[in-house]
Amino acid sequence: MSSSFIEAALARAEEAAARGPHSAPPDGHLRTRNVAIGDPQADITRFFALLDRHGLLGPDGRLRPEVRLVSVGDHFDWGSPHERDAVASSALRLLAWMASHPSDQAVLLLGNHDLGRVGELADFTDARFAAAQAEADRIYRSDDTDAALERDFLSRYPEVPNAELVSRDFGTFREEQRTWVAFLLRARRFRVALAAAEDLLVLHAGITREDLRTMGLSEREWHRAPAVAEALNQTLDAAVAGWKEGPLVIPGLHHPGSASYGEGRGIFYQRASLRSEDAAHHAATPRRRFHPCRLPPGLTQVVGHTRDKRSRELLELPASEARDGVLRHLVTDGTAVHYHLGAPPPSGPGEAVVVFTDGGMRESPLETFELFDLDTRGQA
Repeated sequence: MSSSFIEAALARAEEAAARGPHSAPPDGHLRTRNVAIGDPQADITRFFALLDRHGLLGPDGRLRPEVRLVSVGDHFDWGSPHERDAVASSALRLLAWMASHPSDQAVLLLGNHDLGRVGELADFTDARFAAAQAEADRIYRSDDTDAALERDFLSRYPEVPNAELVSRDFGTFREEQRTWVAFLLRARRFRVALAAAEDLLVLHAGITREDLRTMGLSEREWHRAPAVAEALNQTLDAAVAGWKEGPLVIPGLHHPGSASYGEGRGIFYQRASLRSEDAAHHAATPRRRFHPCRLPPGLTQVVGHTRDKRSRELLELPASEARDGVLRHLVTDGTAVHYHLGAPPPSGPGEAVVVFTDGGMRESPLETFELFDLDTRGQA
């Protein structure tokens, strides 16, 4: 690794954040290396070290000119309570660094944590959030949570579904992050999905047949990633155009949580599950769980959002075999479901494929953290 490249990138990130919300336009440069990276919920120095290790970072602290990097979303929220200020700053600088690159070189996809800034947290000031978080910490971290305390908390903070969200899930929120996210949404820099090939779609958590029907797509379009990405991104843009204040709702795709609605639902939250207790949630959309056999055939989806241990728990596989840092894939023909480590083999007729890229960047050793090559469909 080159420490000078990493130091240059850190300086670039600091400059980009200090400049305030902005987005570099596309430059039309040919990119010969197209790489997807899992949820960047890790310190910015670690993120840059990972890029440098894979030869994606240039000596000027920017992505090399031939590289296109696709971030699958979730740029905020990790770490312990005593790290919150440092994490909040780190995440903002990373987002600014990405946005300072041409939009056709550094692709920003939305995750549920990104949307939380303009969803559940849309009306919080820093002061009000700090007060809510101090109370939420006491409730969430108590060994014996009092239901009455939670109800009282939600009566004063009805924008959120529970104290856990304020204490943990969106625990490093700052108003400045919301300003950036809102700007990048209105600039159409944040996207729902990217079509990397005719049958290859990149997005945060995955889509199902029901989601595609909600978008008005016919079955003959389900395997066409460009048509799917266009429908998803147009739905986002229409929602943002009509969004004036309060939480952003993306009809059919995303509904933020609240005390009255419960936890947020939609394609930025949902995970494949074979557990019997999740079966009741499979039919409705937006939702938080789906049966993997409802994935659209003929389409390969590259997602983040779910680490190996969580996938194994939901698919009722031994969690003791879980590994961080590695790519994984799920293949289904609509009847059988297969889940394995590594990049997927070539898919057969009628098969749906999901490639999982969230390897727990914060915890995984850098030398074992794998990126996904969108050109070869293997490890980058």
